[in-house]
Amino acid sequence: MYSDFTNGLPFMKMHGLGNDFVVVDLRGHDSPMTADLAKRIGHRQFGVGFDQLALISDGAGDAHLTFYNSDGSQAAACGNATRCIARFLMDESGKTALRLTTERGELAARDMGAGITSVNMGHPLLEWQDIPLARAMDTLELPIDGAPTATGMGNPHCTFFVEDADAVDLTTFGPGIENHPLFPQRTNVQVAQIIGPDHIRMRVWERGVGVTLASGSSSCATAVAATRKGLTGRTVRIDLDGGALTVDWREDGVWMTGPTVHVFSGTLTPAFLRTPL
Repeated sequence: MYSDFTNGLPFMKMHGLGNDFVVVDLRGHDSPMTADLAKRIGHRQFGVGFDQLALISDGAGDAHLTFYNSDGSQAAACGNATRCIARFLMDESGKTALRLTTERGELAARDMGAGITSVNMGHPLLEWQDIPLARAMDTLELPIDGAPTATGMGNPHCTFFVEDADAVDLTTFGPGIENHPLFPQRTNVQVAQIIGPDHIRMRVWERGVGVTLASGSSSCATAVAATRKGLTGRTVRIDLDGGALTVDWREDGVWMTGPTVHVFSGTLTPAFLRTPL
């Protein structure tokens, strides 16, 4: 059992467009994960470092996924990590389609060929209580400077449409919006620039993490917000700091498609696992 740490804890390091993850395969094992351990593994100097940690466990479908942010808090959804794990499971099993369960619900994944993986992140949550927001309001234009749009993708998102996404200092702008009182569970923050009717430039401040090179759920939320505001069509290319994703808001949910990389596999030592940060 992994829970006694006798032989350490095997893990995989993966990324989707530089949005990086530590992935632990717990199928057939008890989970040793705690908020403190996740935070220690996520430290980029004293641990491995990640934007999110993902656990693979046995589930009703092909697997169940659980996500932690680098501050030790949990997240119900993580789009790029889901694509990374789907690619790993498809390569392992030879399947070209999977059913994965998360706190967000059941997600479908498909092999698109040439190493490209697509995941259906489900239907967006558009009502204030589902995102959630602190009180009833129009989610299309929040009463915040810049009139951002709120969207739920299993986690809350706040999208600002700006003239120049690269001109925004996310390190100062992001924390204030993440912790805005309208978002009782905090929020992910996106600044998005419309390039064309099917093209968006977007940058991300992730809840519990900070600036990241990419975010799958943020990309989905931004595409939904742009469509709702009439700024784009329902299928868009989103250029992030780490590369490009395609997002397609269909009748069955929001499909997010792009590449993934399994960088390396390793083992966290028993000494590390037993030593507080």
